[in-house]
Amino acid sequence: MRYETGDALEVVRRAAVKAGASRDVAQSLAKAVVAAERAGNPSVGFAHLPDYLDGFVQGRIAGHAEPEISFPAPALIRIDAKGGIAQLGFDRAFEAIVERASVEGVAVLAQTDSYTVGELGYYTRRLAEVGLVALATCNASAQMTTVECGKAVFGTNPISFAAPLEGRKPLVIDQASSATAFVNVRRAAERGESIPEGWAIDVAGNPTTSAHDAARGLLLAFGGMRGANIALIVEILAAGLTGANWSMDAPSFASGSECPGIGLFIVATKPDLLAPGFAARLTVQIERLAAQGVRIPGSHIHVTELDIPASLMASIEGR
Repeated sequence: MRYETGDALEVVRRAAVKAGASRDVAQSLAKAVVAAERAGNPSVGFAHLPDYLDGFVQGRIAGHAEPEISFPAPALIRIDAKGGIAQLGFDRAFEAIVERASVEGVAVLAQTDSYTVGELGYYTRRLAEVGLVALATCNASAQMTTVECGKAVFGTNPISFAAPLEGRKPLVIDQASSATAFVNVRRAAERGESIPEGWAIDVAGNPTTSAHDAARGLLLAFGGMRGANIALIVEILAAGLTGANWSMDAPSFASGSECPGIGLFIVATKPDLLAPGFAARLTVQIERLAAQGVRIPGSHIHVTELDIPASLMASIEGR
């Protein structure tokens, strides 16, 4: 089923309000869900929406929470999401991030006690669209292990980076510390598909290519120890500096009535204060790399209409 942006936004808003969200929460969630689809990341777009709707109904997400924003220092912005969605806190603080980065040269946002952040690239992309260079990290309920450990110790703990380019959409890099995102394993399990080696282990700790067994087991970090190290860095920034739950302590995002209470950490910099003409210079460099055969993240994605599976849309609208 194909949807124009406005129609897709209305579907999400309507479903979220029906599930128990306030209109402001529904609006912030709708913008993020549709943005993920338009960026070519459907696994954290409409496919992830049922997790939010169930969260509203079952109490994992405070549907009427109003984030509390404070400023510990001129360049620091702290948000308590109050058990709500991460996107609303970011929306409420967006202008402050841009203003403080422009004046101070840098702005740091630390948000605590929220549900999952959805597409992490959504946050850095929006900041790059207004001329900032942004780095973001978040944690989640523990779903990932290390080869030597075999226990759930980290979330997928993604990291995203975005930078403005001249005359085109920003460069956006968004990747998990795990070999893949959990939603990809779950989707493969629902379709009865196998997964590549190195993505996950089963409940007995054995490597598996069965998506069904992996969904009940644990994800693995990409690149072995190096990926695990990045996951630890992300954990310290996203949970340590924000005061949010460590991934090991975060309740499930998919069951129960407790909010995961995870964190979001963002650093945004005004590049021209350090390197005048940054966007133009980076654009030339990206073009040079592309000419050498380097795959530039996101450069192959051109989503104009949203193509949502009919079965998924029926599930969303039938709740």
